[in-house]
This record gives sequence, C-alpha cells and structure tokens, in this order.
Amino acid sequence: MYSFKSRVRYSEVDKEKKMDMYSIINYFQDCSIFQSEDIGLGLAYLEKNKRVWLMHAWQIIINRFPVLGEEITISTWAYDFNNMYGYRNFMIEDSHGQLTAAANSIWVYMNTESRRPAKITEREIQGYNSEKKIDMDYAPRKISITGNMTALTGFPVIRSNIDTNNHVNNGQYIKMAEEFLPNGYRIKQMRAEYRMSAVLGDIITPMVCKEENTYTVVLANTEGKPFTIIEFKQQEDL
Repeated sequence: MYSFKSRVRYSEVDKEKKMDMYSIINYFQDCSIFQSEDIGLGLAYLEKNKRVWLMHAWQIIINRFPVLGEEITISTWAYDFNNMYGYRNFMIEDSHGQLTAAANSIWVYMNTESRRPAKITEREIQGYNSEKKIDMDYAPRKISITGNMTALTGFPVIRSNIDTNNHVNNGQYIKMAEEFLPNGYRIKQMRAEYRMSAVLGDIITPMVCKEENTYTVVLANTEGKPFTIIEFKQQEDL
C-alpha cells in the first residue's frame, strides 16, 4: 500500500465546505502517480517505453465527504493484473482511521505509437506488488442505460481539460457531468465507463437520464458516440 497525508484545502471544497468528487478523484490520481514515480515506473519510464495507463472504469463509494481543514490519508494499491489490464483500489481515511471514501478502478495499458493495448511486463507487475483487494460491493464495469436520454447543448473541450496525455483527463469528465446534477444532490456512489478520448477542440454533447434518484450522464461526440458514461447514485439509493 502506498499512502500520503494531506489537509483539505479551500480550493477543494464546495459551498458547504465539503470536498467535491472532482477533488477526491484528483487525490486518488495523484496518489497512484506518486507511487509510480517512487518505484521508478512513473511518467519518464512510460514516455521512454512509449506506454501510458488509461482509465477504463471508476467506481467510487462515499461514506462522507471530508471537510475544509480536515487531515486525511490517501492510499492506493494494485490488486491484480491481467494481460493489458491493471486493477487498483483507493481509499481516504480521516485522522481517526475512519474510511470516508473507497474506490475501485480498472486501467488499460496502451502503446502510444500503435495506439493499441500492450501487455503488462513482469517488471511492472513486481514493481506494484499486488495486495488483497478492498472489501466493497463491486459493481460491473459497464454502465447500462435503460431510460430516455435528454440531449443538451454541447460545449468545446478547452485547454484546461487536457492532461499530459494530450486528451481530456478522466477527472475532468466527472467535473463536467456534475454540472447536470440538481442542487443539493448528495452523491453516495459514482461510476464511470470510459469509451474513447476527447481532445482539444472536440465538441462534447451531454445527454442526461434520470431514473428515481439515479442520474446517468453521457458525454458524447457530435455523432452521439460516448466519450464517457457516468452514473451517480444518491445517498438514499444505497
């Protein structure tokens, strides 16, 4: 397990002084990158070997959102590798060791030259030293859409959405999707399925479906093909 400590900053909270989902994803993402950098499998290693890890799916369960000024510990560990896929857990604990958020993530290892999946090497598997996966209710990777979708006004990908891989960062999609939730919507679980990457200048067309207390947001291209499908469940659903 790899961990680091932090304190909830003003820039990471919403109007209720609680950390938002986008900041939680950023902490998780930073934690995994810190681990990779510290074991010699970070960005320089990936660039040299023409490789990249791309997010394939998220599942994040919130027990409570940490608040402004609170001391927290963010942790991550790999629990399995399968050919081109890596599986990683995350968690955030408060200063009393209580779990505030837990997550499962699935990543795909890509060759940046061929733009095709690449086999994970034994060096990489040994470097991450797989551990037992966290005890949580694991949801399917794919997100089903059963209701009618309402298409809304599209918007362009801008420079601040882009990361070191020259496409929209996985957390940015979640930040976009949260804009279509009603005020006061308390997220208990977020799932995201990533289909293809949006790049600078693409137009993202949002489509929203509401079923009871579940919102599904599809962020698609102008032809209706999804970049990402995000599902939010409200606290009362679980």
